[in-house]
Amino acid sequence: MSYVLTKDTLIGNLMDARARTLELVHGLDDQQLMGPRLETVNPLLWEIGHLAWFHEFFVLRRLDGRAPILASTDTLYDSMKVHHDTRWDLELPDLHGTFQYMRTVEEAMIERLDEDKVRGGDDAYLYQLTTFHEDMHDEAFTYTRQILGYPAPEFRVATDQPECDAGPLPGDVDVPGGTIELGSKPDGKFIFDNEKFSHDIHVAAFRIAKAPVTNAEFRDFVEDGGYKDDRFWDEAGRHWRDGANAQHPVYWRRGDDGGWWVKHFDGEVPLPSHHPVSHVNWYEANAWCNWAGRRLPSEAEWETASAYDTAWVAKRRYPWGDDALEECPANLDGRYIGTVDVGAFPDGDSAFGCRQMLGNIWEWTSSDFLPFPGFSVDPYEDYSKPWFGTRKVLRGGAWATRSRMVTNTYRNFFTPERRDTINGFRTCAI
Repeated sequence: MSYVLTKDTLIGNLMDARARTLELVHGLDDQQLMGPRLETVNPLLWEIGHLAWFHEFFVLRRLDGRAPILASTDTLYDSMKVHHDTRWDLELPDLHGTFQYMRTVEEAMIERLDEDKVRGGDDAYLYQLTTFHEDMHDEAFTYTRQILGYPAPEFRVATDQPECDAGPLPGDVDVPGGTIELGSKPDGKFIFDNEKFSHDIHVAAFRIAKAPVTNAEFRDFVEDGGYKDDRFWDEAGRHWRDGANAQHPVYWRRGDDGGWWVKHFDGEVPLPSHHPVSHVNWYEANAWCNWAGRRLPSEAEWETASAYDTAWVAKRRYPWGDDALEECPANLDGRYIGTVDVGAFPDGDSAFGCRQMLGNIWEWTSSDFLPFPGFSVDPYEDYSKPWFGTRKVLRGGAWATRSRMVTNTYRNFFTPERRDTINGFRTCAI
């Protein structure tokens, strides 16, 4: 199914993102909507107001020159000016008032759009940007509920299909060396600024795992004393490990019977052996690689294995081809409210035979998050530029990522100590 950008598409995506936001705050009381002061989360009440402000600022005010709907919104919701630590102390509207503000912005966004604006100017780009920005926050809301031990969200798209009980997928695939175009072309489709633009890069031949590292494989590392053995950790990793007193992945717990349990929102489940290990940071992933005699792929290697065909000619937008499919062959969009076996979704394999290059978990790479040659900022100036050189690149999308946003060239980026996010990894042979 080819992607056709229309007024109805833009409005449908906008409303779908807003529906997901409402699902993620549904059922939370006033105390839960504020939550504790933590470095890696925001008050949910503040964040949903910020989402409305972002739409208003970049569309209604930027394109139409409108005055702010509420006089105080810039001082409340501008994320680059309102320091993180102060967001619990602001005089925020209550949930009803915040919803009123969100509805007012949403109605104005819908009322102003027509087909002429979709076909010309900045409207189509900014409607997608603001929707994808909400999608990103919705993913953050999802793992925030996990961090804070809130109940699992209830998504209307959620399902439970036995096909996801597919087991492991061991082994590597061979990828020949050659020159690829890393990044995205200016072909009229939406891209984020850090994907600009495709440029030639030589990739040596390599072998990459068919699937991400599983819980069972990571459990072997834990039980072999991998967290205690300094040989597997670089200096920064040892410093993080010792400071965090890390002895296993953050949500794992050893049961009284010697087995492992893993936190799932406000409960626990037995550790699912064939799911990808999740909520591990870059240091943990790198230490496992050193223990196993493997390595993390570079982002160029990852993109090669996901996007190129075996003839080394055509670059695909998705692992399975150029078109988004109505039945997406990947664990995206929160359909399963968690990870699934790494052997699931064979219809989403890349041409080289790698599975789940999109979906299930974000995958750490060895690459630092840096600008591509010729990078220039887009209207959201603070999206990428402030973070270059301080983060590692992740690829692929997680189970909570929206399928409309993620492609083979999408670059996510987190600091290497982050393990609250839905991160795992696949590896390459040395």
